[in-house]
Amino acid sequence: MIPKATTYWLCNVRVPAALLEGVDPGLLATRDRDDLVRVDLQIDAGAIAQIAAAGDGDRPQPAVDWRGGQVWPCFVDLHTHLDKGHTWERTPNPDGSFESAITKIKQDAAQHWQFEDLYRRMEFGLRCSYAHGTQALRTHLDCYDNGLATTNLAVFRALKDAWAGRLELQAVTLTSIDTFLTPLGDRLADQIAEVGGVLGGLVLMHPELPQQLDRVFQLAQERGLPLDFHTDETGDPSSITLRYIAEAALRNGFEQQIVCGHCCSLAVQQPEAVMATIRALQQVRAGVVSLPMCNLYLQDRAQSASQRWVNLSESLPGAIATTPRWRGVTLIHELKHQGIPVALASDNCRDVFHSFGDHDVLEVFSQSVKIAHLDRPYGDWPQAVTKTAADLMGLPQVGRIAPGLPANLVLFRGRSYSELLSRPQGDRVVLRQGQPIDTTLPDYAELDDLVGGS
Repeated sequence: MIPKATTYWLCNVRVPAALLEGVDPGLLATRDRDDLVRVDLQIDAGAIAQIAAAGDGDRPQPAVDWRGGQVWPCFVDLHTHLDKGHTWERTPNPDGSFESAITKIKQDAAQHWQFEDLYRRMEFGLRCSYAHGTQALRTHLDCYDNGLATTNLAVFRALKDAWAGRLELQAVTLTSIDTFLTPLGDRLADQIAEVGGVLGGLVLMHPELPQQLDRVFQLAQERGLPLDFHTDETGDPSSITLRYIAEAALRNGFEQQIVCGHCCSLAVQQPEAVMATIRALQQVRAGVVSLPMCNLYLQDRAQSASQRWVNLSESLPGAIATTPRWRGVTLIHELKHQGIPVALASDNCRDVFHSFGDHDVLEVFSQSVKIAHLDRPYGDWPQAVTKTAADLMGLPQVGRIAPGLPANLVLFRGRSYSELLSRPQGDRVVLRQGQPIDTTLPDYAELDDLVGGS
């Protein structure tokens, strides 16, 4: 039980060493084989007052013994799609493919995306995020025409005001980047600047891609906006839009932060092509956010049984379910090793692009560890859903634990990573300014009148 006192000690906790700042180097040297450091935290007036070695002297009461469980800073969810979220019940994806997802979400938007529908579904997602321990979140908002952009951004503005002080929210325009060669592109740039957002869009291989990118960079520079792109969400090795973006940033002398999401095709390219892209990224201020759960869901559904088995058997029926081979995760180890900031995020939740998800960044981290082998060692991979993601959002005091910072923390009973990542940690405690919040998740039935229900 966390005391309601203004000052108290949270004792005998384990913190990932990579998430501690401003502490004695000798303390970091005590890390265990999982790179966890056992410490006592003093909380005072909603902030972290002291970080000391666990058991190093008697702690005045009130004090809570957390019995070696882990403590993390609150999460940062760098890439989400709140406007699409929780539409699965009314608009499922018939075959789980990316192509069907595009068609079906456009139908859902045309039929249903009015202010109330968007507000309630997006707020439902925010309530899930907050209860799970997220402190900052960036959402991409569909802006494929002026009416949709105006409604989506109005809903976002209302939610940003309503959640001020609890969730740091950022919005990104999502449209095909050739839009920015039209008058609508200029209006979108102005609208996203008005909400303090991020300019972005879907980047596809095209003969005019350099010109399209130059215009996006120009619009962002004129307004002092960072950029966030959807890039290479495909298994086609000829898709190299990530490299085009880095080259455009260098060509335009762009100094604001750039984030590139997905980057799936990098994992199926030849080594020389990969290194050409990495060398370009190293010259600009760019980071990559991988979305393993969503890409795991979407990628490699298109190949038919006849394509897969043509050389194995001539007697199989022509349209049976087949096991996916390509899982869609970019080269996150290689990128990080080459100095490119790498984050992980939840992406879509319960919509045509991903029928699952609960806006829980711990689940994102847990699944990513298993999908991409982010263990042995775990090292500083916890930064991918905290500190690194916060830095890419321009939030230098979020996603880390240090004296003087607000006590925005997530407390887990899991002591080792094996314990932490083997159970969903549904009994976690979330502290905001040192005090526990209500972590009750919203009931799906709240949305039944909008999307239907079981």
